[in-house]
Amino acid sequence: MPGVTGLEALHALDLVGIFVFGITGALVGVRKKLDVFGILVLALVTGLGGGFIRDVLIGAIPPAALEDWRYLVVPVVAGLITFFLHPRIGRVERLMNIFDAAGLALFCVTGALKAIDFGLSPLSAALLGTISGIGGGVIRDILSGRVPVVLRAEIYATPAFLGAGIVVVAAALDYDAVWVPIVGAVTCFTIRLLAIRRGWNAPLPRHP
Repeated sequence: MPGVTGLEALHALDLVGIFVFGITGALVGVRKKLDVFGILVLALVTGLGGGFIRDVLIGAIPPAALEDWRYLVVPVVAGLITFFLHPRIGRVERLMNIFDAAGLALFCVTGALKAIDFGLSPLSAALLGTISGIGGGVIRDILSGRVPVVLRAEIYATPAFLGAGIVVVAAALDYDAVWVPIVGAVTCFTIRLLAIRRGWNAPLPRHP
């Protein structure tokens, strides 16, 4: 997305991704019965973790979250909204899955777009988009004492790679259309939700 308009769009998508990932971190904190500080910490690391990893790997130093105050305020707002307005505990897991899938979809796209802007190869850009999507969730799960979703049998990283791949392939073909990142994000989001709903899992080793 070259030009000022493209940069603004990338920032907007980034902030939306941070917000929805911040909600997932806060919902984990609610389920773990953490206090407001713990909930805000999980919202911050979940919302910003993937972006930090992305920016460090591509050499965008300092990371965007340390240059733009909005990147810090957005996950805090997401955490406070969740703290005060979270639904009954019985619905937290379902909402967390939906917001997590949305955050994964947005970050895999923005990560790939930023990697392309920094001149990475198509494969590297797709991998970085995937890492951007899963990074915050991994940190969230480790801090909350859970096995990271990406290390379980669930289909998680694959939808992110596919969503990022759509953006990368379009860029490699010099096809720049506003609907390309939308299709990439929707593809990732849909596959992730279908995997949850239908119980799709990655292959496990056979045990004797």
